[in-house]
Amino acid sequence: MTTPRRSSPPSGESPAKPTEPTRLVDKAQYGLAAFLVLAGGYVLLDAVGLDKGFADQPVQPYTLPYVVGGALVLLGVLLAIATARGDRPEAEEGEDIDLTQGTDVRTVGLLALVLVANIALIDLLGWAITGALLFAGAAVVLGSRNWVRDLAVGVALSVGSWYGFYVGLGIPIPAGILDGVL
Repeated sequence: MTTPRRSSPPSGESPAKPTEPTRLVDKAQYGLAAFLVLAGGYVLLDAVGLDKGFADQPVQPYTLPYVVGGALVLLGVLLAIATARGDRPEAEEGEDIDLTQGTDVRTVGLLALVLVANIALIDLLGWAITGALLFAGAAVVLGSRNWVRDLAVGVALSVGSWYGFYVGLGIPIPAGILDGVL
C-alpha cells in the first residue's frame, strides 16, 4: 500500500527551503593576496630609505619603488576583496592535459637523471656535448622517437648557445674536450 504525497507540509512544519550551493573559498588566493601586500609593503619600506636625487631631476629615485610598492599593495587588497566575494580564477582551457591524473613519477625521475648527468659531465665533456645530450635525452624521455633529429637539434642549440654566451656575451662556458675546436 502506498501513501499519497502531500503537496503542502504537515501543519506546524515550515516548507523545506531549497539548499543553497556551497561556495568554495579558494584559500590559495588569500595566500597570494597576503604575499602581494607583504612584498608591496617591503618595497615601500625600502623606498623610504632611498636618498633624494638632484634637485633638477623631475623624477626622483624613490618614485618608481613607491609606484611599484603601492601597486602591489593595491593589487593584494583587490585580490582579497575579489576572493571574499567568491570570485575564482578561470581554469586554463589551452592545456591538453588531464588534471585529474597524478604525476608521472617515472618521467620526472628520468628527466632529473638526465639533468644530473648533464651537471656531472659538463666540466669533462663541455656544454656543446652535454647540452646536446640534455636536449636529446629530455626529448626522448618526453616521448620523441626520432633520436637522430633530437640529437641534431640538440647539437645546433648547444653549439649556438655556447657561441652566443662565450663570444656574444663574453661569458665563459666550459668547452670540455672540445676546447680549441670551438
